[in-house]
Order: sequence, then C-alpha cells, then structure tokens
Amino acid sequence: MAMVWGARILRAWWLVFILLTGMGSASACERSVRWNPDPPFTHMDANGEVVGIDADIVREALTRMGCTVRWVQLPWARALLELEAGRLDVLPGAFKRPEREQYAWFSDPRPTPRNVLYASQEALAKWPLKHIDELPRVGFRLGVQINVSYGRTYDALLKQEAYARSITRQSNRRNLWQMVANGRLDGVIASEETAAIELAELKLDARIRPTRIVLSDEGARFAFGKRAVEESFVKQFNQVLAQMRREGLVRRIHQRYVLPVQ
Repeated sequence: MAMVWGARILRAWWLVFILLTGMGSASACERSVRWNPDPPFTHMDANGEVVGIDADIVREALTRMGCTVRWVQLPWARALLELEAGRLDVLPGAFKRPEREQYAWFSDPRPTPRNVLYASQEALAKWPLKHIDELPRVGFRLGVQINVSYGRTYDALLKQEAYARSITRQSNRRNLWQMVANGRLDGVIASEETAAIELAELKLDARIRPTRIVLSDEGARFAFGKRAVEESFVKQFNQVLAQMRREGLVRRIHQRYVLPVQ
C-alpha cells in the first residue's frame, strides 16, 4: 500500500513538473532585433554590447514586457527581407510606408534627427543648392544606402527615373563618405546626428558639410514583422514606450548619445 501511495505521489509531482516546465517555456519571450554599426542609434561598445539610442530604448521596453533581446546584425536591405519573411521580429529606425505596412506593424514614432543632404566643399562652392529638385539639373552625383527611405521629398525625387538610375547605392554609408572624399560622388543623404559622428571619426567633417536641403524630419519607428509578432504585442510595446516618455527616460537615452550638430 505504501508503495502504491508513493508511486501516486511521484506521478503527481512529475505532472506538476511537466506543467510548470511547459508554462515556463510558453511564457518565455525572446525577440530578435536588428542592429548594424550606425551610431548613435545602434553600435557595439568596447565591452561587446550593442548600445545606442534605438538599442537602449528597445532593450528597456522589451525588458519591461518580460522579454529578452537577441541581436541580429544585418544590413538594412537584408533586414527588410528578413522582417517580411518572419525571420526577424523587430527592425528599429524604420519609416512607416504603405509598402512596408503589408508585412510590418509600426510603433509610435521616436525622436528622430533630420535627414539632410551633405556635400563636398567643392560641390558646395560650385552649386549653391537650395532644393533637392535642383540635383538632376546640375548633374549632382548622389549616394544613398540601399532601400533606405529618407522621407517623402526623396521619394518624389525618385520619380525622375533617369536621375534615380544615376544614384549610387551602397549598403555601407561609410563607403559613400569615402567616395565623396575621393571625388567619385558629390554628396550623401544622412541624418544629422549620424553624419556628425561618422564624419568626425573619418576626419572628413571639414571636407564634407551639410547643405541647406532638409529632406525629412519625420519620426522613425520600430517595425515588427507581422509573421512573427501579434498586433497586440505592438500595442503593449507602445504603452510601455509612452510610459518611458512620461518618465523622461527616452529623452535621457537620446541625450546620452547625441553629439552637438554644427
């Protein structure tokens, strides 16, 4: 009798163990988040940790939601494909566009620096440009990153098909800066904060300067792949993001990485 009773107790404990283990695995939350060297938004620090404005915001928000982050290093164009395929959960720093809404949910916007046209000193002296529509007329050799949206003004420029075909596209923006320095391009579109950091690091900040042409000050967002993430998760993320704003945390994170823009 004692042996039967002991066997029952053992089976009962085993059932509890299975239930608890199953509950734990079901409630575990890990989200894959894209990063690439793109200061001040995402980059790797001296300790090998991914940090930056977007990195710190999304890590804190997901932590508050009981999730851990798995960083995935991807160039921008590849990240969009992975998000669409459901192999990437979160893509920080994305503009909300109709074609992207087919496969992605979008968070509320976060503070975003302006996208500005940068040009070599030689180009600035040659062309006192005031509007992006002037670029095709003067034959401005423009460089951009592959599949990056720079705002609706840039989208309108791309409708001039002949000029759109002449634009140089690279996955790595630093390659574009070097092409300007070598005289192969006249200018590059970039966010003010990113340009300030990268041009200073490359010692090109005296040779490549911002023009007066601002393409966008639209707020960037965190994009969530529809195949991997439920819409309810994004709504919860927005609630957490709003709370972080009320606490002043988003502003403090932004100030942590921003260099003065000249």
